[in-house]
Amino acid sequence: MKSSFRIRAVVFVASAAVLALTACSAGSSTSGGGSGSSPGGDQKLSVGLVAEPASLDFTTTDGAAIPQALLGNVYETLVKQDDSGKIVPSLAKSWTVSPDRKTYTFDLVDNAKFTNGKQFTANDAVFSINRVKTAWTISLKAAMDVVASAKALSPTQLQVTLAKPSNDWLFRMTTRIGAMFSESGVSALATDPVGTGPFKFSKWNRGDSIVMVRNDDYWGSKPFFQQITLKYFKDATALNNALLTSTINVIGTVQAPEALSQFTSNDKYQVIEGTTNGEVLLSFNNSRPVFKDLRTRQAIRMAIDHKALLDTCWAGRGKLIGSMVPPTDPWYEDLTGVAPYDLAKAKSLLQASGAAGKTLRLRLPTLPYATSCGQVVKSMLEQAGLKVQIDQLEFPAAWLTTVFKNADYDMSIIAHVEPRDLGAVFNAKYYTRYDDPTLQGYLAAADSGDEAAQVENMKKAARRLSEQAAGDWLFLLPNLIVADKNIKGLPTNAITENFDLSKLAR
Repeated sequence: MKSSFRIRAVVFVASAAVLALTACSAGSSTSGGGSGSSPGGDQKLSVGLVAEPASLDFTTTDGAAIPQALLGNVYETLVKQDDSGKIVPSLAKSWTVSPDRKTYTFDLVDNAKFTNGKQFTANDAVFSINRVKTAWTISLKAAMDVVASAKALSPTQLQVTLAKPSNDWLFRMTTRIGAMFSESGVSALATDPVGTGPFKFSKWNRGDSIVMVRNDDYWGSKPFFQQITLKYFKDATALNNALLTSTINVIGTVQAPEALSQFTSNDKYQVIEGTTNGEVLLSFNNSRPVFKDLRTRQAIRMAIDHKALLDTCWAGRGKLIGSMVPPTDPWYEDLTGVAPYDLAKAKSLLQASGAAGKTLRLRLPTLPYATSCGQVVKSMLEQAGLKVQIDQLEFPAAWLTTVFKNADYDMSIIAHVEPRDLGAVFNAKYYTRYDDPTLQGYLAAADSGDEAAQVENMKKAARRLSEQAAGDWLFLLPNLIVADKNIKGLPTNAITENFDLSKLAR
């Protein structure tokens, strides 16, 4: 899961390519990343992260840590997003869309190979698309349901026909469900990923790190670094100390923003701050009786002073948004005014709903932002008249099983970082157990209409979520990166599922 855990399932600036009726081309077939510098002979880099993957197979295992490491680095997609969110070529160098917006014809690069030596062809694309529908088990697979057929017109030309027009489908092809696999390379996805990307998976030291090496046979621009290690830390202090002692070169996701001064005051380091898709959600289990009453849900939202919470648990870094849409999406609206902080009204609503005095279990993943903010949420809700019991669940395994899979919780806190994940997170089958036909109607209208209808209906969907208090959006995570001064190519904004290592250089 957005994320978060960087969970999902899942975006951003709408691309004209989604609705285009003519050929879409935005660069040559070798436009796939690279520092612009000559590849270093034996240069190595170490990046510090949190939330180690539970598996390397994102087709059957949820969690954003897997695509963060592998998507775009080991696995590639037909199309991808550039830094602004625009859909641009990747393994497909160009594409056309039929006038009825249902048939996509992709012209593929002819020089891409999988790391097992197999040539990438349109047959691999057909296999990959169909496999999402038949073999994937994570909830994000539903985005491929709209595909009626996929067929290879030639080794370098692919035709995909949708059952109905969809504004969302091409965008989803930039995410993990668009990853291209070799039919001969899917036997051990959990431990041995095989892709066409600029890096090859080398080894996984469980509990510690994942090592990737440069793919010297890569079809596009070669990465600068010969080896990159993703090193995982559960403790924010240990993560900071690793950079201070040169154990790592980059903190990819700052987990102690209150400690940034030790880096900003030192000219050895650079600090990058931008935005993300990471909505930090106080999620409600909407299948529980206590959350069936709208007044209870509204009371919880009004009992939380969001600015004070952000200042207290995340050093004021981040943005208050009020619903499930980040500012980088074209249908963003500031909805923080829908449920303003009002402790007196929160108390009154809890009394009216009969929830006052009830005990709610707040089951938190062992992630720094969740642990820190969970204590603030507990204090604020108890001031309004609820009792809150905090349980810490090891992340990812215990949290994914208990909360995400089994929905054994009342409330939780998790950052959903997958792009455009509003509909994926708030539905009856997801861990939020949120069933709202009105919301689903808005989402369907947004997907099938023209660009203006998409924006209009997505705004309605976001407002509906906020007014119905389907959850509480604590804040939007910032993209905070600290690195050695000489590291180039670090992203200002993190608006995709992956951390693009191919752009990094020294």
